[in-house]
Amino acid sequence: MLPAFISHPDCARHEMGPDHPECPERLGAIQDMLLLRGLLDYMNTYDAPLATEAQLGRAHAINYVHELMEASPKEGYHKVDPDTDMNPFTVRAALRAAGAAVQATDLVISGQVPTAFCSVRPPGHHAERSAAMGFCFFNNVAVGIRHALDVHGLERVALIDFDVHHGNGSEDIFRGDERVLMCSIFEQGLYPYNGEKAVGPNMMNVGLPARSGSDKFREAVATQWVPALDAFAPQLIYISAGFDAHREDDMGNLGLVDADYAWVTRQLMAVAQRHCQGRIISCLEGGYVLNPLARSVAEHVKVLIGAD
Repeated sequence: MLPAFISHPDCARHEMGPDHPECPERLGAIQDMLLLRGLLDYMNTYDAPLATEAQLGRAHAINYVHELMEASPKEGYHKVDPDTDMNPFTVRAALRAAGAAVQATDLVISGQVPTAFCSVRPPGHHAERSAAMGFCFFNNVAVGIRHALDVHGLERVALIDFDVHHGNGSEDIFRGDERVLMCSIFEQGLYPYNGEKAVGPNMMNVGLPARSGSDKFREAVATQWVPALDAFAPQLIYISAGFDAHREDDMGNLGLVDADYAWVTRQLMAVAQRHCQGRIISCLEGGYVLNPLARSVAEHVKVLIGAD
């Protein structure tokens, strides 16, 4: 029973213009590194399906879904916020990205795979219930989580977000939902300029100052995340896996290194073994400098699939 690697060529057709950091080449760099390190030999590869309107509607307002689809340009770009554009292939890529999270949920809950990594774009954790922003259109992880809760009947799901930016969209969707514990570590003072104050008891937000480095990051995980997760006892863990806190990525200044992503994945795997038969679903979020992104994903995936 091999872990799942879920992606789709459509995810590389979305682009937001030359020199935009959230570029199609991100997926190619990741796949090349996983091939180079032999990790894909230990995974089953799946093509992500298109998310349905019903699946999207569990996390997003349905009028927002319709508006986004209607805004798709026939050519060129349509701007949805100062940093986020649609091209003619964006909607299909976003549907694949959200569909990957749904497919991963079905595969893991049914016992067909133990864990899954969704190598997809556009990312999702800034997409709110009724708004696209921050390179994100549909909140992929949120769509997957609501599928686990509302279709499969799970009662407790944890969402872990270690992107350098706070997942405001996930917070917007899950605030007050006692079935979901969201744990987020992010750099203070960065986009989207919130998160320091939790919006509800189901949010474990840890804002770290710039240049906190590995020690502070690991201390926060060990002393704040892990006890909260153990108390919650999740039946399934999702990861919004952003790698832009890396010291070689100029999107932030937390100063993490490759080994930190392996370490935090080990901590989460240990929690998953204690509470949910090792079941984890990870979805790509940020990480914009290709080489450290690919290396960090490889470290994360190596632990996720038990190859470390």
